[in-house]
Amino acid sequence: MRHANRGKLELALMLLSCTFAGMAVAGGSVRTDGASSHHDAKPPIEIVYPDSPDPDDKRGNYYVRLLDLVMSKTGAAYTMHPFVFVTSGARVMQKLDDEQDLNLTWALTSPEWEKTLAPVRISLDKGLLGWRLFLINKRDESAFAKIQTFNELRQYAAGQQRDWTDVAILRANGLKVVDAAVYESMFKMLAADRFQYFPRGVGEIWAEAQRCADLGIEVEPTLALHYPVHTYFFVSKKNPTLHRLLEQGLRAAIKDGSFDRLFDQYNGEAIRKAHLDTRRVFELNVPE
Repeated sequence: MRHANRGKLELALMLLSCTFAGMAVAGGSVRTDGASSHHDAKPPIEIVYPDSPDPDDKRGNYYVRLLDLVMSKTGAAYTMHPFVFVTSGARVMQKLDDEQDLNLTWALTSPEWEKTLAPVRISLDKGLLGWRLFLINKRDESAFAKIQTFNELRQYAAGQQRDWTDVAILRANGLKVVDAAVYESMFKMLAADRFQYFPRGVGEIWAEAQRCADLGIEVEPTLALHYPVHTYFFVSKKNPTLHRLLEQGLRAAIKDGSFDRLFDQYNGEAIRKAHLDTRRVFELNVPE
């Protein structure tokens, strides 16, 4: 728990952004049904992933596009479609373990996730979800602007969904956390001062701030948290074929540059807008 060493911060930012320069956004439209152009005598692999019932929840858009890109690199015939329900990590984990309704998801990895399911150990977001900015009430902007030390941040409560991996990380580093069962409820809880800041990933916070602007919520401009975590695709341990194809497709997309182009399309502007190099960054340890 410390203010980020400047050299370490600059290196991390370089790793996130080094593939962006001079790269055009990949063209073409998404195959929403996931249909492969390859002719194969075998029946197509059916991929079912979780989706939120809230049409304004765009957090999964990048991962769905990446999934389609990855599978298109494998040469296998496949279909992919969402299973819509009020998602929580515990419910997704159980359904996926049993292959009931779902057979794939993406998640911030943790010992529990990796014990229960089979991770494809290639970071889908280059660690971006470990860079956290804060949604705050506009009326609290001056109070947060005065925060200079981690101990000062500890005086305020963070909000998180109860079964997110982040809850254990924040609490292990001595931060106050108010947890809630449902993601959608947390914006109104923040507006009602049930907690004072809502740490969100750099790639997701801007759309969320726009959605809840009428609640008097904004992105805090001076602070950030960072902890070294990664988002992986997860499948059931009973499905080694899908696991193998995902790893194969990811490696192919990384090799030909299409992974980086898609990452930049969805996250490049958010990273640039975050101005991480000018923020006071507090480094957190991840408990084992």
